[in-house]
Amino acid sequence: MKSVLDHLAQGELEVTGRLVDASNATLYGQCSLDENLMAVIYKPVAGERPLWDFPDGNLAQREYAAYVISEMGKFHVVPPTVLREGPFGIGMVQQWIDIDESVDLAEFYRTDSSELRKMALFDAVINNTDRKIGHLLPISADRVLGCDHGVTFHEEDKLRTVLWQWANKPLSDTEIEQLTELESAIKNSTEELLALITENELKALLARINILIHEGTFPSPSDEWPAVPWPPF
Repeated sequence: MKSVLDHLAQGELEVTGRLVDASNATLYGQCSLDENLMAVIYKPVAGERPLWDFPDGNLAQREYAAYVISEMGKFHVVPPTVLREGPFGIGMVQQWIDIDESVDLAEFYRTDSSELRKMALFDAVINNTDRKIGHLLPISADRVLGCDHGVTFHEEDKLRTVLWQWANKPLSDTEIEQLTELESAIKNSTEELLALITENELKALLARINILIHEGTFPSPSDEWPAVPWPPF
């Protein structure tokens, strides 16, 4: 039986719609393999708008890099994601996630959920500049994934998120150990990551992890840039 990643990478990709609210081309479709269908999101590089503050690389590569770090760091907060050719050229293809509609995101994002805490730490690692409420994908109240990781890994600190409830709070021993293992794994995977982000971004990634480990606390909002993305949803 093929894995989800095999299905995403090898299946026949067909576009069936578009998410019209997205600022870049975000296409809905299905990926078929061995008569099995999987709903997916496809974001082709050709449909990206240039960003003045992210001049290097592309959104699709950073989306995939976020998935790689999520798995490497054992966060497991990003849906299965690949980089591949599609009907409109190379792009990011990610498994579509059906959320639990009974979870009220407007209330849930403010809670002390361990799933949200895990997401907040992941965002601090990848320097996520756009963690909106709507980018949270609750499969249930006990399992939450995240999407839209195209504006991440900037070499300057640009963390913007709605998940500030752990600001300045101490990291647990388990979280410190998790970050230490991630730091080591990244150093052993530099070639793979340098195909996705720049050398300076990779150095900044390692520096952020090192700071988290040695300071032992979650980051706090900056006074130098907006700490919450706009609009927050």
